[in-house]
Amino acid sequence: MTDSTKNPADVVRSGPIRYATAERFARPRPVSARDTRPATGEIPPQPPSRLDAVMGRPRDGHPQGEDCLNLTVTAPAGDGGARPVLVWLHGGAFSSGAGCMDWYDGGVLAAEGDVVVVGVNYRLGALGYLCLDGVSEGNLGLYDQVEALRWVQTHIADYGGDPADVTVAGQSAGGISIRLLMQLPETRGLFHRAILQSAPIGITARPHETSLAIGRTFADALGGDPRTADVPAILAAQIETAQAHRRRMGGAMDPAFIPVEGIAPLPAPEEAFEGNVRGVDVLYGWNADDMSAFDATGADLAERTREVYEKPLTHYGAQLARAGAQVSSYRLDWRPAGSPYGATHCLDLPLLFGTRDAWQGSPMLGDTPWEETDRIGGELRAAWVTFARTGKPGALPAPMVDLPAPLAEGSGPGRS
Repeated sequence: MTDSTKNPADVVRSGPIRYATAERFARPRPVSARDTRPATGEIPPQPPSRLDAVMGRPRDGHPQGEDCLNLTVTAPAGDGGARPVLVWLHGGAFSSGAGCMDWYDGGVLAAEGDVVVVGVNYRLGALGYLCLDGVSEGNLGLYDQVEALRWVQTHIADYGGDPADVTVAGQSAGGISIRLLMQLPETRGLFHRAILQSAPIGITARPHETSLAIGRTFADALGGDPRTADVPAILAAQIETAQAHRRRMGGAMDPAFIPVEGIAPLPAPEEAFEGNVRGVDVLYGWNADDMSAFDATGADLAERTREVYEKPLTHYGAQLARAGAQVSSYRLDWRPAGSPYGATHCLDLPLLFGTRDAWQGSPMLGDTPWEETDRIGGELRAAWVTFARTGKPGALPAPMVDLPAPLAEGSGPGRS
């Protein structure tokens, strides 16, 4: 249940807080008690988002740099109680975004739900996911996320959070990350519930050899040593590599730099999965028109959304049920008045997070008054908080569709 007497003025947003450090193309190291340096507040170096036309440009600015392994904690002020914790992993195709952006301000969610919200920055693009012999092993952004979850386990009680009641939530690439984190033996016990929002998990990870080939394309585009090149050159080569990858794949939406399967820390999917997810509560879902953000229209929009989101997530829900997870699912059908995008990719974000100022002018919200967005958002936030507390979201309000339960032997979407 949410506490309607609270408001964002009752919460404290702490950060940026350094959770780890890392040299370029090296695994992260946890912050030691002797490291008292303040976090710089940098976000991962990144090009503009490919979804700026849908979401709008972010209205807040942050310095970009490689000293970016930091997080924010937003918590109700005062009593130091042990509250449920929601750790947010942002989306952005593994190439853009940051957990500290105003888009993901957890103030309203923390105030309404009496929960602690953690927003995580992790390395992106080539600096986080380049796979190139002698330079980078790949999966560094995934290692960063593991370190952030370890930090939460160690320190969140200092902010009024309960380390034994952690929900990890993520949208798009953030949801893909959670799919992978549930596969890692080292994350066992670091979180207890998971929310995957519009995660296109058909592109969860890429084979090692294919990733190495993309890495060589990047090295050719850079024309120098990735270990010493400056950040603008890295980003320029990253963009060139992404363009070459799209041409080669015929416009496929999968990014050039994503996690790599078959190397550390990712075991084969069949290994450790069942032991990791048994007893974990999982909520997953998609938006009815997710693919409109990627230029699909008409009948193609419905079919492409089914192929990229509904079918892979439905199949994954059945796998989770077979492995002993408690599974719930949803579909968001809200289509804001005046928006050409309908129930598009990322539309759930202003419902869950942020403020009028953060989302003002977002094209995907059309001319819908903020009061309506916030009303619907309040209902979604209440469901997410109920899930974080109980493992079930309860009856989902319109315009969210409460899908039927999956069968452990089948592939239907669902809730248990």
